[in-house]
Amino acid sequence: MKFDYVIVGGGSAGCVMAARLSEDPGISVCLIEAGGSGRDLFIRAPALVAGMISGRPKINNWAFRTVPQPGLNGRRGFQPRGKALGGSSAINAMLYVRGHPSDYDEWADLGCDGWDWQSVLPYFKRAEGNARGADDLHGADGPLQVANQSEPRPITHAFVEAASQQQIRETQDFNGSEQEGVGLYQVTQFHSGPQKGERCSAAAAYLFPAMTRPNLTILTKTQVRRVRWDGLRATGVEIQQNGKRQIIEAKREVILSAGAFGSPQLLMLSGIGPRDELARHKIEVVHELPGVGQNLQDHLDYILTYHSKRDDVVGLGPKGLAQLAQAGLRWRKDGAGLFASPFAEGGAFFKSAPHVAKPDLQLHFVVGIVDDHMRKIHFRYGFSCHVCVLRPFSRGSVGLTSSRADKPPRIDPQYLSDPRDLQLLMTGARQMEAILEAEPLAPWRGKRLYLHDGSDAALEADIRNRADTIYHPVGTCAMGTGDMAVTDAQGRVHGVEGLRVVDASLMPRLIGGNTNAPVMMMAEKIADQMRGRMAAQHAA
Repeated sequence: MKFDYVIVGGGSAGCVMAARLSEDPGISVCLIEAGGSGRDLFIRAPALVAGMISGRPKINNWAFRTVPQPGLNGRRGFQPRGKALGGSSAINAMLYVRGHPSDYDEWADLGCDGWDWQSVLPYFKRAEGNARGADDLHGADGPLQVANQSEPRPITHAFVEAASQQQIRETQDFNGSEQEGVGLYQVTQFHSGPQKGERCSAAAAYLFPAMTRPNLTILTKTQVRRVRWDGLRATGVEIQQNGKRQIIEAKREVILSAGAFGSPQLLMLSGIGPRDELARHKIEVVHELPGVGQNLQDHLDYILTYHSKRDDVVGLGPKGLAQLAQAGLRWRKDGAGLFASPFAEGGAFFKSAPHVAKPDLQLHFVVGIVDDHMRKIHFRYGFSCHVCVLRPFSRGSVGLTSSRADKPPRIDPQYLSDPRDLQLLMTGARQMEAILEAEPLAPWRGKRLYLHDGSDAALEADIRNRADTIYHPVGTCAMGTGDMAVTDAQGRVHGVEGLRVVDASLMPRLIGGNTNAPVMMMAEKIADQMRGRMAAQHAA
């Protein structure tokens, strides 16, 4: 089979790329995804994310593990990643967050021309179909539906009040003129039409409406083994489907959108990467590119959890499960209620100290008990709060465990390898504790799990014993101009032809927020560049 463009990975970026490129009827596009269709009830029903995130069993989830982390007392971290059309947008908490505008200006300062805030804003707006309507910062007509939560729990409003009492001002929009503040998250969820209340994954937003196009071919449950070459030009990919190998040819380009773990892995399997890593696995070097797999950044997350004295939160005991079942029936009827909740209903962006220029810490407030990525189940009503350092100093890497594509990558985030991250996380944990112990949450606040004596030593020990990812790995195929850059500012891989990367791995630096909306923005922008269109056309 032969196509103009072959896209590897049907996640947040791949869905956007396939949909936008195939808008041109004269271009043929093939999208290849290792997972399934992305249409099952686990994905469509927001509350059922709890059944996917743990990876037990592996439902729409790669469920990767890291190598042992010295900063986490030698523990192996857990790394859920979406395995279905929609990618991680099919298994996330649906939070619509862009990061801080200055994050993108810093990308431009690092040599990524055209990625400053004023250049990327039109693409955020182009993607967005916000229920609140259009304004200078938001779009209302884009494919990605962005909704207000239908019925946030009373405890979430109490959390907002508690944070306000701790001098974090209330905000109505984390993506507005000021990121700093506490409030309710908007969510990527259908807010109108027959799908109201369902998750609006990247596949639901972009890909499913495009599936009838004759110039778009989608292959699911198909493993890409490697990129094929003619000299230094990518000519296609080798795939395995139903136990059979075949070649998919690309007349123009191969586009890797396999994510911050999958894209560097596939580059290395295809002979592009650090020479020592390729030699270790007896892979012939096509082009030495030392930055492939380096520069891994992620948001390390620490959680406080409490039992609840009230039952208007999520519980997994007999009564709680009965309430969830009733909520599921209501959701099927009108798309609202607890089953439509992202569970991480409230949040905050705040500064570790008054002199800090912009928020460097983030909270996610959850209306249920979250312990070890839902892998430790508590049959009680409860609530949780997460804190993460928004711009960590620690840097990790992604490598190979094998020369076979069906084996997982080697993931080494190097959490807390820079001591500044621990100090910031401890500062954030103290502030989070003060909020959760404040008077507005008293009607719910029961026994606290993992209680310690409150000393700095005890807090540090608890962080090292329990902290883990909040699912925002980036940076492993960083764009830029330096020696360790992997691509140029349009995602084209340095030193070869016909090969591009478009996903979170391009980010030279982790943004101060959740990464799903920025990845779709990036794909919108690069697709526009590939089609020769200008951002100014979408600025209105």
